[in-house]
Amino acid sequence: MSSTTGSRIVVTGATGNVGSSVVRLLSEDPQVGSVLGLARRIPGWKPAKTEWAAVDLTSDRADQTDLAGHFAAADAVVHLAWAFQPTHDPATTWRTNVLGSIRVFDAVAAAGVPALVHASSVGAYSPGPKDRAVDESWPTHGWPDAAYCREKAYLERALDTFERDHSDIRVVRMRPAFLFKRESASEQRRIFGGRFLPGPAARPDLLPFLPDVPGLRAQALHTDDAAHAYRLAAHSADARGPFNLAADPPVDARLLSEMTGTRPVRLPRSAARSAVAAAWGLRLLPASPHLFDAVLGLPLMDCTRARVELGWRPTRTATEVLEEFLRGFQQGAGADTAPLRGRKVG
Repeated sequence: MSSTTGSRIVVTGATGNVGSSVVRLLSEDPQVGSVLGLARRIPGWKPAKTEWAAVDLTSDRADQTDLAGHFAAADAVVHLAWAFQPTHDPATTWRTNVLGSIRVFDAVAAAGVPALVHASSVGAYSPGPKDRAVDESWPTHGWPDAAYCREKAYLERALDTFERDHSDIRVVRMRPAFLFKRESASEQRRIFGGRFLPGPAARPDLLPFLPDVPGLRAQALHTDDAAHAYRLAAHSADARGPFNLAADPPVDARLLSEMTGTRPVRLPRSAARSAVAAAWGLRLLPASPHLFDAVLGLPLMDCTRARVELGWRPTRTATEVLEEFLRGFQQGAGADTAPLRGRKVG
């Protein structure tokens, strides 16, 4: 598309945590002429230069022809659609996340879109070190017992084949750390903590102690900072391949205790996992023990490539990200889209 009209970018999963930030940044970008947001439900939110279309990637009607029609004349497709639940039914998330993504990839090729920016994850990585950071060459075999990691890793292999068969399409794989923002607090409470977990429980003064589980050290990133990387990748004709995205410092019990003023208490992995497994088995907690195992094994990521090749840097530290998220958690923060709708419980 010519520079006088600006680029046309299509975003799948456009109303979720990452999608809403990507759409907002693109709608404010003078390089972008139009944005098409695809989601299962049309939101009330109406950003500039943005149109919406209702698309369910799990439906047989969301075939290659229909999706290719939405992708026609696009300069880039940013694929973000993803379902975390139901964690007790991995066949359902497989149909949504894996088969739905492959439909997107096939439609990108059929429509002749020159660039595909795909949301991979730190969860695609094989278990790795916690005392040093790894670059994008670290193996992406995931943790096979966790559906989220298994699906992210499978799509890495699917994209290997896609790139081989469609070398004319520029493929970018974003591998962000855990993503948070104030507006996603209610959604993430429902996804990982359960619909009835009260937000006020996040008050540090209500916590008798902070569990310090060996190996529980991970990275965080503000969703808007991740969205900025997606925007840069969509525009850059030279950006290809994987990019790690994370902010400093790494998050562990020591950092959280300093943030909250709560005393850390060492808790064996087996005890922590047993508690998660019991709550998950009773359907009191959506986050599975398999995901808990995966998080304990995730490597820390080196983000040098994103800084050098994309010119990307996070604008917020991981500490600032978590402080903002916890405030949103307590307040029942949300946004005017179905996934992000706010709800204060308790």
